[in-house]
Amino acid sequence: MFERLKVGFQYLLPQKQLSLLMGDLARIESHWFKDPFIYWFINRYGVNMEEAVHQKAEDYRNFHEFFTRPLIPGCRPIEGDDYTVVSPVDGSLSQLGNIYKGNLVQAKNRAYSLAALLGKDDNRVQQFQNGCFATIYLAPQDYHRVHMPSDGQLLESLYIPGKLFSVNPLTAKYVDNLFAINERLVIYLDTSTGPIAVIMVGALIVGGIETTWTGAITPPHGHTERWVYQQEEMIFRRGDELGRFAMGSTVIVLFSQQNLVFSETLQLNQSLKMGQAIGRFK
Repeated sequence: MFERLKVGFQYLLPQKQLSLLMGDLARIESHWFKDPFIYWFINRYGVNMEEAVHQKAEDYRNFHEFFTRPLIPGCRPIEGDDYTVVSPVDGSLSQLGNIYKGNLVQAKNRAYSLAALLGKDDNRVQQFQNGCFATIYLAPQDYHRVHMPSDGQLLESLYIPGKLFSVNPLTAKYVDNLFAINERLVIYLDTSTGPIAVIMVGALIVGGIETTWTGAITPPHGHTERWVYQQEEMIFRRGDELGRFAMGSTVIVLFSQQNLVFSETLQLNQSLKMGQAIGRFK
């Protein structure tokens, strides 16, 4: 009962306003505010600052810069070879498997529609309907940059406006179609083994989604917006940075064919590091 009440309370919150407020607070540069806030956050969530390029709160201009902090080069080695698929983020593996009859598993006894997730783009739905997926949840203490799971070329990205429910495991357990109703950015890429999609799902108090080629994603008035890059030959290698979250959230990776074999050692809820092998193309 308490779990349901906790999740239900989110329906009453002004989600957009809270997220905008958090975005503003995260960019305050006054030392009297941002330094204690950063140190509190480090202690509250057990953030491993030994991996960060800058390890003191004073080294960051604001909380946003701290939250999207870069890591020391080499501390996230990219495993395997060109046929190896790696985790695009640090986080917890919440779900993985085949896309079955146009649906993905969200939580136990709860699924959601591929068509809804992709904004009802029939051509893209057709590409992925017989594919597979992995869903990774980024907790507050995690490294919050998103990287390439496989070599590929950027084709397009699609911003889909939506709600801003929390995307933690508790909310995923109770809110129907959570990832298909929340704000998200769908990044489509072409690889030697077929199309893949990296989906960055926004959440409550997430201060924004950014990409390395566009910067902050801020379409006017919450409208759907599409950017096409096929003529620009934007090539990314495994492990290259794609973007970042201004606060914690979830990443879903879609593969267009079931020719990806997930690593046998993977278990739901296990901790993953960016660059860690999660599967291999046949």
